[in-house]
Amino acid sequence: MATHNDLGEKGENLAVAHLIKSGYTILERNWRFGKEEIDIIARIGEELVIVEVKTRNSDFFGEPHEFVGKGKQNHMIRAANAYIEKHDFDLETRFDIIGIIMNVKGTKIDHIEGAFQPRW
Repeated sequence: MATHNDLGEKGENLAVAHLIKSGYTILERNWRFGKEEIDIIARIGEELVIVEVKTRNSDFFGEPHEFVGKGKQNHMIRAANAYIEKHDFDLETRFDIIGIIMNVKGTKIDHIEGAFQPRW
């Protein structure tokens, strides 16, 4: 079985493939702002999409997206603000979560668009 980091990397690769297949343009992967990181920054039309990817090998403890709490959301919002300022974007911004369950039974991808709303 893959290690935790390998599973996460495989999940991110699947998420990128899913986004590209769905018409998104990938702008960045693993973009860092200090200690904070955004897994994927993408664009579709006139929308900037900030994506957190959660990969698990089971839903025994809950769906992957349920593990993106308020603390992580706040980190994503701060990092997104820094990215937007750095690149001078003037686009609507959306925060998505892609939850992936990957094990011997198969792979399930759940893309939740607009998973949470920031309080700018």
